[in-house]
This record gives sequence, structure tokens and C-alpha cells, in this order.
Amino acid sequence: MLKGTKVGLRARYEDDIPVLRTELYDDVANAARAEAGPWRPITPDSKDPRLFVDGKNDGVVQFSVVELAGDTLVGTATLWGIDNHNRCAHIGLGLLPSARGKGYGTDVVAVLCHYGFVVRGLHRLQIETLSDNTAMLRSAERNGFVREGVLRSSAWVMGEFLDEVLLGLLVQDWKPDAKS
Repeated sequence: MLKGTKVGLRARYEDDIPVLRTELYDDVANAARAEAGPWRPITPDSKDPRLFVDGKNDGVVQFSVVELAGDTLVGTATLWGIDNHNRCAHIGLGLLPSARGKGYGTDVVAVLCHYGFVVRGLHRLQIETLSDNTAMLRSAERNGFVREGVLRSSAWVMGEFLDEVLLGLLVQDWKPDAKS
């Protein structure tokens, strides 16, 4: 398990899947904001790659996020779009509604940075998030990510186009203790 100050990132367990399905993916509004496409239901017997980890895709590493204090599942974290030639990847995370507003997001980003830069030897990490996702913007910036641009009206979410903010962090600019 990779450990931060508040959360740990571990393998996805079978017991995590029903919780993640109900709390994250069956929430239409939340899932529509998190996905790059329209929401669709996930059947109970589905082996949907957002829930199940098969280890066959080298470009994606998925974690379950647990609270260190009680080993309680609080969300998901992903390093995706891993490009070993250019040594870069994207960061994504989703916290259960009950886990939001507790500083877990900042800690998850910090642990994903450690994984990307130290464990994987990457040079650049990137985050794309909706411009109104203040929690993710704050978590990224607390970890040293820099706003590099705005993709105007690039995300179709629940009947409207929204802007996305692009943030980046280079390994030489990363400060493991940057979060506050």
C-alpha cells in the first residue's frame, strides 16, 4: 500500500466494487462530471473497467483509496494515459460523498505524485478538471500543479458545455511536502 498522511492507495478488492458502483458510478450527476462521455448504467455482473482491474492495460493503474485511520474505503485514484516514452501520465480521483471536504483529495494527489515520479520514474503529471471543481483545483495547486490553460467549452455535462482547466507538474518542480 502507498501511504499518505490521511489515506492509503491499495489494490481494488472485490468488496470495494459494490460500494464504488453505488456511491460513485450510479450517481448520474457525479459520474457525468467525472467521465469523458455520457453516463450509462453499469449492470451488477459487468466487468466494467472503471470498477474491475484486470491488469492488462499498462497505460492505467487503478487504486482504491482507504482512510488510514480505519482502513475504510473512501474512493478511487487512477494514474492513466501513462506514456513511458514521454514519461508522462494523467491523474484522476473520485471520493465517496461522505469522504469529501476532509482533505483526502490533497493527500491522494500527493500519493499519486509520489507513485508517478518516484515509483514509475515519470517526468510530467497532468490533471484536467472542470473549471468549477474547486476541490480538485485546490488539491492540485496545494501539491504544486500549475494552471497551464483553459479548454473552453470542452466538456458536455448534463446539458451544457463547461470549461476544463489543464494543470501540470514536472518532476523538478515537485516538492513532496508542498501540500498544506
